[in-house]
Amino acid sequence: MTVTVNGPLPPRTYDVAVVGAGVVGCAIARELARHPRLRVALVEAQDDVGQGTSKANTAILHTGFDAVPGSLEARLVREGSRQLAAYAAESGIAVEPVGALLVAWDEEQLAALPHLAEKAVRNEYGDTRLIDPPELYEREPHLGPGALGALHVPGESIICPWTTTLAYATQAVRHGVDLHLNSPVCAVSRREGAHFLTTARGTVRARYLVNAAGLHADTLDRHLGHQDFTVTPRRGQLIVFDGLARDLLHHILLPVPTALGKGVLVAPTVYGNLLLGPTAEDLHDKRATGSTAEGLALLREKGARILPALLDEEITAVYAGLRAATEQDDYRIAAHPEQAYITVGGIRSTGLTASLAIAAHVTALLADTGLDPGPVEELHPVQMPNLGEASPRPHQNARLVAADPEYGTLVCHCERVSRGEIRDALSSTVPPRNLDGLRRRTRARAGRCQGFYCGAAVRELFEGAGA
Repeated sequence: MTVTVNGPLPPRTYDVAVVGAGVVGCAIARELARHPRLRVALVEAQDDVGQGTSKANTAILHTGFDAVPGSLEARLVREGSRQLAAYAAESGIAVEPVGALLVAWDEEQLAALPHLAEKAVRNEYGDTRLIDPPELYEREPHLGPGALGALHVPGESIICPWTTTLAYATQAVRHGVDLHLNSPVCAVSRREGAHFLTTARGTVRARYLVNAAGLHADTLDRHLGHQDFTVTPRRGQLIVFDGLARDLLHHILLPVPTALGKGVLVAPTVYGNLLLGPTAEDLHDKRATGSTAEGLALLREKGARILPALLDEEITAVYAGLRAATEQDDYRIAAHPEQAYITVGGIRSTGLTASLAIAAHVTALLADTGLDPGPVEELHPVQMPNLGEASPRPHQNARLVAADPEYGTLVCHCERVSRGEIRDALSSTVPPRNLDGLRRRTRARAGRCQGFYCGAAVRELFEGAGA
């Protein structure tokens, strides 16, 4: 198992280099790991997997009911949704099938609902149902006044995005993929039948290249001489409400979609919180992940209409993520056989759901461009820590605590995270490199005090492990 963070990169030639260790890049690396003859490198600019768009989304496992029928995205989301649901169940990733309600607030939106139901059928999802105001308010009694009806989409679920990305990376590394962190790619050249990726830690050489660089996919594409698309970072700001607000909501509440995206929603999380957001702001700066007073005010205004009682609840955190929007409403996945190169661009909010299907699609494209992947072997399953509130936490498992008292010693009381869970994360296949990475693996410091009470103890454990 190889995860490198510092020092020079190994002087070897890989069969495939995947640039970008977000949820899609990690899924591709995992899929390639099913071919044991392949030597694969997963190259990431930051110090952990899932550090970009993958860590800051709405964490919804989509059905794809509202995708553009016939698009590549529609097909991959449809396939990926089923695959990820099965994978999560096998791997211990938290998922809750809460369903969604697409709420109409005016006559124009109400008139759009039957068309959305028809679109769902064209996307091979036939379980939607129009519901009237009495049933809507019976299902969601705290919904703001004035809703005219809704489209019920029972298949929509919520999922843990952090654990999903980490599970993919863990399986990939355990099956021979080299994960190179802190390795931003600053130049690419092709000669002698190989790609040479110049990074801050040296050169990665590979016969085939997969560009899964997310927000920077267009930049890497231009290194290879292509001008096929431009990524416009679309900022989505979100507000996280305390777990005491969870009883206000039973479903994901979706707006009728607009050209800029799915709009502002209210959704539960598997961690027991409620999310309000996101905004949709097209920017130029691919690092602009800060929240703004204007953005948060807009969300509160929207939230006051959707779920008025929510604004009386405590806010735990705010955050912002950037989605990789491009000029067209579809994924920008393309093969360039003459360069032994695959572009995986324009993967927006549905990328988490579609990740396993994208990985299979990209692997097939690599084979079409001349890569001989060799035989396929089944991967050994991984069992990830379930971070969801719907499952018992380790400290509640009397048998586990009896066998190892560390699981009964809480460090983060807000999120009920034990010393045993932190220890396990610090000694895992892909361990955290900082406290934020530890939070994504355990929920430590993610609660209502945001580390005010547990921060020193968590830091002591982190530094004591030599991380």
